[in-house]
Amino acid sequence: MTFVRRSFFVLLLICLGCSAQPAPSAPPDVVRLVERQVRSTYSVPAEVKLNIGPLRSSEFPNYDALTITFDNSGKKQDYEFLLAKDRKTLLRVTRIDLTKDRFAEVMKKIDVSGRPTRGAKDAKVVAINYDDFQCPYCSRMHEALFPTLLKEYGDRVLFIYKDYPLAEIHPWAIHAAVNANCLAAQNADAYWDFADYLHGNQKEINDAKGPGAHNTALDKLATQQGQKHNLDVAKLQACVKAQDDKAVRASMSEGDKIGVSATPAMFVNGQKVDGAVPIEDLRAVLDRALQDAGVAVPEHKAAAGEAKTTPDKPSK
Repeated sequence: MTFVRRSFFVLLLICLGCSAQPAPSAPPDVVRLVERQVRSTYSVPAEVKLNIGPLRSSEFPNYDALTITFDNSGKKQDYEFLLAKDRKTLLRVTRIDLTKDRFAEVMKKIDVSGRPTRGAKDAKVVAINYDDFQCPYCSRMHEALFPTLLKEYGDRVLFIYKDYPLAEIHPWAIHAAVNANCLAAQNADAYWDFADYLHGNQKEINDAKGPGAHNTALDKLATQQGQKHNLDVAKLQACVKAQDDKAVRASMSEGDKIGVSATPAMFVNGQKVDGAVPIEDLRAVLDRALQDAGVAVPEHKAAAGEAKTTPDKPSK
């Protein structure tokens, strides 16, 4: 009986060991071939590492499946490929689950609790803009949204701002976002007045001279808004002095997870709009979202042409 138990135990360990074995790595010649072709086809920079996963069986005849991980300084993204068994063809695989609404999935990942809003609270179309108070392109987007598009869509669309300051290139952007949130904690109108003023007067802050002059100017502006809106100024100043940027950092992290890498970046019911695009392009996106939601599209006045601009990006 003891011999039988020991034999069974040894057999069990062997089976467990077999099940735990990783899939074999792709042969070195295949790894070199795939990496060379992928780098060439997609213009992958040298600093981005490509990790070629093991070959595995696929549902497609005459093709093996493999995963390639793009590693850019720790930011990793997996992509699926099919490699012909004769090693002459590599196919990129993109699976689209038609049972899921990808736009709706994006919106579920964005936390808008407590954020100041403009427009209709019960609107079926929500436009969420990741903003940077020091970004010139964000100012152009802001100018298009408020008051022009707000007036046109105010009873049909809800506008919300999230923080995405590019600290690498905009040294006072985080401080401005914290101050704005201190105002928002007491009064939404104070937040929007602060945002309107900053986006319309970035040069005033940029031109401030002396050590800490930018932040001093931002704190003064926040205090002025607090007084204008009859806020608890002592509480506001304590918040401004503390400069607790956890909420701002959380918003930035959230943006990273849904594909924000530059500003402005707007999501209209989940559809991404990159950069300060011309106002007619914004109208087209908003109108399409309204139509999809079964809401009548407002009449539009002729808009002056605007040059398309590129979004602000952090330095590489």
